[in-house]
Amino acid sequence: ENGTSVEEFILLGFPGTWHFRVSLVVVFVLTYSLTVIGNACIIALVWTTKNLHTPMYFFLCNLSFLEIWYTTGAVPKAIGVMLGSNQTISFNVCILQLFFLLSLGSTECFLLSVMAYDRYLAICYPLRYSSLMSSVLSARLALSSWLGGFLSISLLAFLTSRLTFCGPDVINHFLCDIDSCLALSCSDTWPVELTTFLVSIIVVVASCAVTLISYVYIISSILRIQSAHGRKKAFSTCSAHLSVVTIWYGSTIFLYVKPSAQNSLDLNKLVNTFNTVVTPLLNPFIYTLRNKEVKQAL
Repeated sequence: ENGTSVEEFILLGFPGTWHFRVSLVVVFVLTYSLTVIGNACIIALVWTTKNLHTPMYFFLCNLSFLEIWYTTGAVPKAIGVMLGSNQTISFNVCILQLFFLLSLGSTECFLLSVMAYDRYLAICYPLRYSSLMSSVLSARLALSSWLGGFLSISLLAFLTSRLTFCGPDVINHFLCDIDSCLALSCSDTWPVELTTFLVSIIVVVASCAVTLISYVYIISSILRIQSAHGRKKAFSTCSAHLSVVTIWYGSTIFLYVKPSAQNSLDLNKLVNTFNTVVTPLLNPFIYTLRNKEVKQAL
């Protein structure tokens, strides 16, 4: 009670020589630029190509729009931190960044599970697909993913904002995340840790289970197709999405599905770099290079 509450934090970023940090800045700038351009091109391509006005590409547009904001919420601030020009972040902005990034991450989990369900209907019920996955249903599923992603993180962000920070005020990261805040808090962090674990189970594990179940049915249906050409065509419609799912859930489960903040903060920083910088860049290339319809539209 006699301590002074911390009102702002100092983001440590990636310690090292000036040349090392400048090299990282160049990589971050190039990656961020390609991510925004690539995902914006996918949105523009789907918007202007009539053949791509299907639920599958509608969900892909939602994913690309999300990736632009997800990487924007982390990379510009990280560049300022590494250059040493903008290393401080106020407590309120820190909580806002945490809420924004976790909400978008949760939304991506829901969107990926919805996309898996869409592929399940397209491959397992091809003749009834148009009636089962109507434009109204696809819009409702996309809207539910966005609302569910932001609502699921609201309680967690509120509880984190109620933590007390007495110092030190240095965060060993280039952004505000749960583990860093828990490590610096001088109050009881158990409610936040429990909420983080429960939310991660509900959001990450549940959406991952829906995705896995969908792909079990998809793969079993593909194996029942007699012609090799038919199997190849069916698998090509979901291979890109399966690649994105594997990359995203692998890193997300490592970061958040654990009972407490047990991971090394340096290791979290590395995995977060992959999640916020690399994965949003990979998505547009995976979907364009491995998707025949998108390549034809290009």
